[in-house]
Amino acid sequence: MPSVFSRIIAGEIPSYKIHENERFYAFLDINPLAKGHTLVVPKVETDYLFDLEDDMLGDMMVFAKEVALAIDKTMECKRVGVAVLGLEVPHAHIHLVPINGLHDIEFSKPKLQLSVEEFVIIAEKISAALE
Repeated sequence: MPSVFSRIIAGEIPSYKIHENERFYAFLDINPLAKGHTLVVPKVETDYLFDLEDDMLGDMMVFAKEVALAIDKTMECKRVGVAVLGLEVPHAHIHLVPINGLHDIEFSKPKLQLSVEEFVIIAEKISAALE
């Protein structure tokens, strides 16, 4: 059975897309720690990030950097934090989280509750910074 991320990439489940190319897809996390919290995933379903081939992993980090720089430009933050957990969905992914302090990237914190309109505005803003 395809992972939820594979289903998002295939368009079977809607997402707030930020950016994509032939190998990677970036979209807003629907349970964000902060406005602009984005997930970067490879289009090839691989359970564990470090099972990716070296060139794929390197290219994924370069793709994530492009997205992170757009988040940095558009969201109110000091930095964009990076986290790799890999336990909640069996599909390799990187979290990009706008942060202003160390505790902003604690995944045990309550998640933000955003409206559809807020997600759309955030996605459009970050996407526009990539153009």
